[in-house]
Amino acid sequence: FPPSTYVKLWADTQRELDIMLQREREEFLQPQEDHEKVRKMLATAYIQYLAIFRKLEEAHDHLIHQQKRAAVRQVLDGVMGRILEIKREMVALEKSECHHMDDILMDLQRVPEDIDIPIPKYFVKENLSILQDRERFLDEILLNAGLLEQEPVMAMTLEEGIKVVQVAERARQGRARAAFMKRIYLEEKRQSQKVDQEMGKNPNDAATCIQKVWRGYRQRKATEKLREEEMVFLGMNSAEMINGPGSLPPDLEAMSSLQTGAGKANVLQGEFQEREEPSFRQKLRQTEGSHIKETLQDQISQCFIECRHITGRFPDYPPENTGGSTAIFIEKHPEQVAEELAAKREAEKREKEKNGKEEKERPAVKKPPKVGKQIVDDSWKMGPSNFLSILEEGSSQYKVFWENRDNRWDFLQDHDPELIKEEEREEVEDEIRGQVDEVMQEKLLKLKQAVDGETGAKKSKAEKGEKVRAARWEKGGAASIPCPAMSLACRTIDSLYQELAEAGLLIKVKHVNLSDYLGYYDCLRNSPRQAGAQPMPSIPEVRQLVALYGILPLGSQTVHENAPLVKSLLLAGPAGVGKKMLVHAICTETGANLFNLTPSNIGGNYPGRDGLLLMLHMILKVGKELQPSVVWIGSTEKLYSKGTSKGEEEMNAKRLARMLPPFLKALKPKDRVLLVGTTSRPFDGNPGPFCKVFQKIILIPKPDYLTRCGKYLWQHSILQSGGALTKRLSLNCLAHVSDGFTQGHIVGTVQTVLSELRLLQMPRKPLRTAEFVTSLARHTPVYKEEEETFQAWYAKTPLGRAWSAALAAKEAEKEKGKKGKGK
Repeated sequence: FPPSTYVKLWADTQRELDIMLQREREEFLQPQEDHEKVRKMLATAYIQYLAIFRKLEEAHDHLIHQQKRAAVRQVLDGVMGRILEIKREMVALEKSECHHMDDILMDLQRVPEDIDIPIPKYFVKENLSILQDRERFLDEILLNAGLLEQEPVMAMTLEEGIKVVQVAERARQGRARAAFMKRIYLEEKRQSQKVDQEMGKNPNDAATCIQKVWRGYRQRKATEKLREEEMVFLGMNSAEMINGPGSLPPDLEAMSSLQTGAGKANVLQGEFQEREEPSFRQKLRQTEGSHIKETLQDQISQCFIECRHITGRFPDYPPENTGGSTAIFIEKHPEQVAEELAAKREAEKREKEKNGKEEKERPAVKKPPKVGKQIVDDSWKMGPSNFLSILEEGSSQYKVFWENRDNRWDFLQDHDPELIKEEEREEVEDEIRGQVDEVMQEKLLKLKQAVDGETGAKKSKAEKGEKVRAARWEKGGAASIPCPAMSLACRTIDSLYQELAEAGLLIKVKHVNLSDYLGYYDCLRNSPRQAGAQPMPSIPEVRQLVALYGILPLGSQTVHENAPLVKSLLLAGPAGVGKKMLVHAICTETGANLFNLTPSNIGGNYPGRDGLLLMLHMILKVGKELQPSVVWIGSTEKLYSKGTSKGEEEMNAKRLARMLPPFLKALKPKDRVLLVGTTSRPFDGNPGPFCKVFQKIILIPKPDYLTRCGKYLWQHSILQSGGALTKRLSLNCLAHVSDGFTQGHIVGTVQTVLSELRLLQMPRKPLRTAEFVTSLARHTPVYKEEEETFQAWYAKTPLGRAWSAALAAKEAEKEKGKKGKGK
């Protein structure tokens, strides 16, 4: 589609966002007592923000104008953060990660697929060249270390070589023979045409030939016109429909045209990104620099004179660490500042007097006054947001710069020079402000000497503290730093990266997208919720949780710094449900590095406590420098096993468990590093330490019937492995038989059956259901007792206990209501 299509999409989405912001100001700022109403409000806002998110992501992905993309990007990050904030409120309200939104979807006339979380493509596209270079560097390290197997080159035997040469030679001879016969045919045709020209044609035959061609042409044109009129009448006037379909089916033809358009857009985006943005700094310095300098000097001088008039002395010049003269330029007059200071001092005096009276009266009070039942404020109010200001700022910028802009003449999709000047004018002002600060500081010292008689500026306590700390550092502060940090201080990131890769701790990411984790949205999952049971997530909900807590914060720096911070994530579920696949999907969607700290992987590389400490320091340094990064710990239950440690591997696992809390504490909001644990037996470990280290716990279920049947698991696996669906292959039967088996069991069964030999036999021997059933029977399914064990373990987590407490409170209220009615 042309750029104007996505400009219009951006404009429509911006209007929807303005309506949402207005609604939030009216509804969310007021306390609400009805929790059911709050649930519907939050769910509605969540779904509508997701729709806005999807449209903004599409517009950002297809727009070419770089300044428009930057404006959309700001709002896109704000919407992502707001979705995470609403999700936090929903979890706090319902005490569950799974939410019942079927009624809201029906009211908004949306389908369950509309609540899937879209993954912005700019996470990877904007850093594609860096990620490709890093991947090549990692491949080279792993090949040199012998940790990556190179694809073997098959040597050809003499007989096979002779056969290939024979085939090529026979093909050459056949092509030469065909060309020779074609020349003979054309020569004979020319000879026959010469004879016809010499003899001449009959005028009646010539007229008949002309009439035939003309009537056919006229009838084709009339038919096309009638077809076009019919399409216009039906409201289906489309170029593809009028011109007729191509060689592909309609769905494939539409898909190929969309892919072609997306490829052209990506090429154009690359060309415009390579084009250098013009700079006007030098021009601004020449034209406006002197005026800016004079204005700043006049303003600072005027402020000094007014402060001298009010306070009786010249003020101290603000130091550089507080911004220099920027601290002077506030939107208040000196009189207002003096009044505020006086009011502040009076308030402090009143507080001191009040505290003194309370201390005197406190001994006289022996018992607190008896009060009846304490009134608990059960009303709900939306928490503070870090993203509403970002959204409002983006909306105001859109109205000022882009809403009324005429895009019809912007054929080149080039930069807007006025916007660039506005951005660079602030940078030029900051540069000139530094020069003005030096001049005005000297001028202030001279004024103090001449008027007040002061000889120099007094040193502040902060400067004295800095000098004391510097002296301590020179004397022996370096000796207090641990040895691992000292040993890493002089090493480069590339050397640490190489060492971690050679030790097998930095591994290669498998290219798997989150959309490859297939599953069906189960509409009957709310039946256990109504019975009071803890709701378990379905596979689409697992995808949503992984995207919300793992992918979106890692992909965007703005979202990670301002959204509710999630440093650790635990994926728990039976073996084969796709926990490792989800870890690799997080890394693929964000372009993150993957560190493997599974207990079986770290054994022997860095033994002892000092070795583990050095390893964590290296991972922390490389992960922060080359963010985003994912630190993966498989078989996490071994870190928190209930028994005493016997072997060296178990001791290292226990040491690693004790070092994880300080490791997470060292991660700041600006560090896009995520700790992900996977476990298939979480009930073998102590639940207390588990829940202290991992903030979010996602319980992954086995696939249900709808996921196994239809176009999802069995059909997708068979077609992806090269198989073909036949009448002898019953997917419904396979879905029933595979009840209790996981995705890993099904995929392994398909790969076992569809061997290379079986694929060659498939044209004369179609696939049968019994082949897959026989191979599937070799695996052990997930029994109901194991599922109940997982649910009982999840009930001991903080969220599970909160759900149980809320359910008990509801039942107590119901019993009280029944007793009240009985009386």
